[in-house]
Amino acid sequence: MRQMLKAFVIVSFFATSCGNGGDLPSRVTFTEHVAPVLYNNCTICHRPGGSAHFSLVSYEDAHKYGDANAYVTRQRIMPPWPADPHYSEFVGQRVLSEHDIALLEKWVKDGMLRGPADKLPLEPAYPVGSDIGTPDMRIAIQPYTLAGESPDKFLLVKVPFELPSDTFASLVEFIPGHHNIVHHVNGDMVKYAEGKKADVFAGERIVDMAADTATLLEAYKKLSLPNDDGSYPVLQKSVVNYLPGVFGQRYPDGIGGYRLTRKGAFLLNDLHYGFNNGAAVTDSSYINIFFSPVPPDRPVKEFQLGTIGVSKVEPDMMIQPNAVKRVWSRYTVPFDISILTVNPHMHLLGQSFKGYALAPGGDTIRLISIPRWDFNWQYFYTFKKMVKVPKGSTIVAEGVYDNTKQNLNNPFSPPRLVTDQNGSMKATDEMFQFIITYLPYRDGDEQISLERK
Repeated sequence: MRQMLKAFVIVSFFATSCGNGGDLPSRVTFTEHVAPVLYNNCTICHRPGGSAHFSLVSYEDAHKYGDANAYVTRQRIMPPWPADPHYSEFVGQRVLSEHDIALLEKWVKDGMLRGPADKLPLEPAYPVGSDIGTPDMRIAIQPYTLAGESPDKFLLVKVPFELPSDTFASLVEFIPGHHNIVHHVNGDMVKYAEGKKADVFAGERIVDMAADTATLLEAYKKLSLPNDDGSYPVLQKSVVNYLPGVFGQRYPDGIGGYRLTRKGAFLLNDLHYGFNNGAAVTDSSYINIFFSPVPPDRPVKEFQLGTIGVSKVEPDMMIQPNAVKRVWSRYTVPFDISILTVNPHMHLLGQSFKGYALAPGGDTIRLISIPRWDFNWQYFYTFKKMVKVPKGSTIVAEGVYDNTKQNLNNPFSPPRLVTDQNGSMKATDEMFQFIITYLPYRDGDEQISLERK
């Protein structure tokens, strides 16, 4: 099989790469040519302690997977970046150039040579315990053991904290203990007014809503979320979220961020563990907090089109077996907005996604196009600069679903009717959402860079 793959890659090199990758060296080596490509695009995940299941740091690593790397990069499977870079561009996108792909292919053709040791670039310095930097505070989430052959689990989790005083945070980051079982997190923040809560650490930490027959209010009481007088504290929505492949995004000073009360808790109202088809595993995820000396002058806002959103899915989310179905959702913005980040969301039947805005004057404002949907990589895509969408513009999301046996991700064989089950987050149900993170527009927003510093 390895020899067949190698032969395929070499044929692919001659068939598709020659003349498209620019001028290539007469001899491609790991130290001079391949390592720079891997270090700039791949080893953020493919390294010891990274989220990928194998490393590409050393020559031995790269040689072992050389044939496969040439193939998956040529097919644009890796690095994983589902959005079409020709439609719109985002912060941190990893899209290999034709030249880089051709280098990897020619390296295989040349026999995967090591090259001079003194030409090997320094390995990048990676954050430890974070995807973006060194946090100011880390809070462990109570470990949870997922039994072997366990179905999907949706947990309600409290993560309490107590600080010396009220402060501000630029970012709250969720880091999964086991990337292969933590599917997603939607988390809010409970903010206790001074004197309202004596002990934020009281009560249970985890409630399994499927196994526990308690209502949501009863679950809140088990977690000891109410104030000591029985009233409820302020709940700030959508403070800490996670999806596979997502990296935390810090906006420029004064934009976004959160005010943290001295006593509080993060409420993971939907910590989703996917189906575990192996042995029992214990997950020890945690939360990172990056403090900010600057109060959030412009807190970001959010709305979503589609499933449980501000606009309905049309014609409906009834995806018949053995059918390919197109759906859409539309929402007209009532005032000028500046879009910072977009997040398309579908499940296993998703085939493609496109989002754009139609301005009152007839112009189309491109937001995102994902021609080949990949359930495993669902980013929060942040624009390099804010995108103005004027009042009266209609934001449109379009999606295509493939509920046939040709869809290798179809969870059912034979295919059967799949719906959104009124907002069910099970991977075997479906969703269609387009989440927009925005600010009310101010003059000059289009010139503000959102690139990481």
